[in-house]
Amino acid sequence: MLKQRTIKQLVRTTGVGLHSGTKVELTLRPAAPDSGITFRRVDLDPIVEFPASAGIVGETRMASVLVKDKARVSTVEHLMSACAGLGIDNMIIDVSAEEIPIMDGSASSFVFLLQQAGVQEQAAPKKFIRVLKDIEVRQGTGNHEKWARLSPHNGFKLDFFIEFNHPAVDGTMQRASVDFGDITYVHDVARARTFGFMQDVESLRGLGLARGGSLENAIVMDEYRILNSDPLRYEDEFVRHKILDAIGDLYMVGHPLLASYTAHKSGHALNNDLLRAMLEQPGSYEIVSFDRLEDAPESYSRQMTREWSYT
Repeated sequence: MLKQRTIKQLVRTTGVGLHSGTKVELTLRPAAPDSGITFRRVDLDPIVEFPASAGIVGETRMASVLVKDKARVSTVEHLMSACAGLGIDNMIIDVSAEEIPIMDGSASSFVFLLQQAGVQEQAAPKKFIRVLKDIEVRQGTGNHEKWARLSPHNGFKLDFFIEFNHPAVDGTMQRASVDFGDITYVHDVARARTFGFMQDVESLRGLGLARGGSLENAIVMDEYRILNSDPLRYEDEFVRHKILDAIGDLYMVGHPLLASYTAHKSGHALNNDLLRAMLEQPGSYEIVSFDRLEDAPESYSRQMTREWSYT
């Protein structure tokens, strides 16, 4: 049986919020089978709990934000991406402020934290959402058109295209495809950093955003070039980070997907719209488990050994 997983032990870290600039303490705790991923604002009295769910994503400007009872947990996508990549089904995430810390701008710090905690298999079958028919959402027209699609696939793969009309971005590969039957999350996705543009920083900070951003936690560009002294971690790091984000956004559905995801200039908003569109059509998906490991798609049957061996 392919089993659910949580972490073995409690682990903690601290960092700053990318948009708030606030110091944050993050604590990851084991959780019971079938409880899912739950965020908790432990700085509030009473504590507010946010089950990871597409339905409570209340804001998608610059990040995926969970909203409940007028409280928020922001920038959850990188940590959710790491949980998806390492196959964590159940976990409690305590956070001491309204934003998950940005760390180095990728998911690699969260991967390291999860590897420190260790993985614990649980006596319950792992549940998947198998996509049964194409689901697509679109926004805009012409050169401004954006879209995202889920299609049936016995595994999990993503194909993403970006276009920023910036020499530093467009000079790299603008399209990337990853199939988790062939590659690993830790090695091939987790290290891709978020990115931004200097000309946007002042306006973003005026909106209360990007206050914690720096060359230490993002790829930053002026009008022509990358300002960071260190090289790109992947030759297609920009589009690969969009794939990292999409993995985290899609994991907000509550279970790993058996699907092919294709996107053209998508972002947090469209990714959430895509999940909501699927959930509104019960005939478009089914919940499945695998009693025998050999019956599970390779994308997931090898996830334990491949991902947790990169320590």
